[in-house]
Amino acid sequence: MIRVLIAGLGNMGQSHALAHHAHPEARIVGLVNRSGQVDHPDLAEYPVFTDFDEALTATTPDLAVIATYTDTHAEYAIRAMEAGAHIFVEKPLAMTVKDAKRVTETASRTGCKLVVGYILRHHPSWMRLIAEARALGGPYVFRLNLNQQSSGEEWETHKALMETTSPIVDCGVHYVDVMCQITDAAPVRVHGMGLRLSDEIAPDMYNYGQFQVIFADGSVGWYEAGWGPMMSETAFFVKDIISPNGAVSITEGNTGASADIDGHTRVGGLLVHTPAGDRRIDMPGEPGHQALCDAEQAFTLRAITDDIDLTRHMGDAVSSLAVCLAADESIRTGQPISLEKVLT
Repeated sequence: MIRVLIAGLGNMGQSHALAHHAHPEARIVGLVNRSGQVDHPDLAEYPVFTDFDEALTATTPDLAVIATYTDTHAEYAIRAMEAGAHIFVEKPLAMTVKDAKRVTETASRTGCKLVVGYILRHHPSWMRLIAEARALGGPYVFRLNLNQQSSGEEWETHKALMETTSPIVDCGVHYVDVMCQITDAAPVRVHGMGLRLSDEIAPDMYNYGQFQVIFADGSVGWYEAGWGPMMSETAFFVKDIISPNGAVSITEGNTGASADIDGHTRVGGLLVHTPAGDRRIDMPGEPGHQALCDAEQAFTLRAITDDIDLTRHMGDAVSSLAVCLAADESIRTGQPISLEKVLT
């Protein structure tokens, strides 16, 4: 039985807690929430702490699940690993590439497993998308976006996230991770641009951004993300991968509302285009948000019990974060950013 401490009970943290609550090989030993409150009745039986270090000392977990705001990810992960706990940490891994490397280096030194919350890695339809794209062969053009029209409580959540993290960093790491899995090549240069579209956010923050990234094999990628009540519901979910031999596209991404969390992972179907003709792949019965969190946490438990090698996983997490942080820097400075020195 693996003893699990959950830190952060927002949307993702609560879902991860419910995954461990239901898993036969996990036992929750504590929950950490700044308010000291637990809203879900299935989690009411567990001890609740308001301080992470106090919880870590009191519960001595085998696994710490970190789903707090980004600015605490690196320090919480490092302190938990130094205390002997394996780690699942939500994306982004850290606020800086330097801190992300500190986390992965601590995992390597201590022998603790480190799983980063790239939920698309556990989605069968996205796994199929990646496999179909790789089968075409590169170099690739990646055209990816995820814009979210948000209002009310959703907009309040986005504004809270933007106190520490821009949309292209928070969401972009998922899709750059997809690019990294397909191309296998290192990212080398990024150019970003963005705009502050609301006076409800800090003057130095923007709620719309896009960037272009170039990889060592010549592949090029584009990613766009925007949050807020002003965002369009037209073409908010574009997912195309193009190669010299054809293209793979998600066909049903723009159905429903852009704020629908389950819709952010739903594929519905794929269109594989080659000069010889088109092939459609239906993806019925796709997992929803909770099912994906269940799969993500089940993988984390297997990584511990089966001693899964996570070297590539950790390297991709650092690379995808580096791309998005470089895009953020490019937006703020107006200059393209070289990644070669950042990643060495």
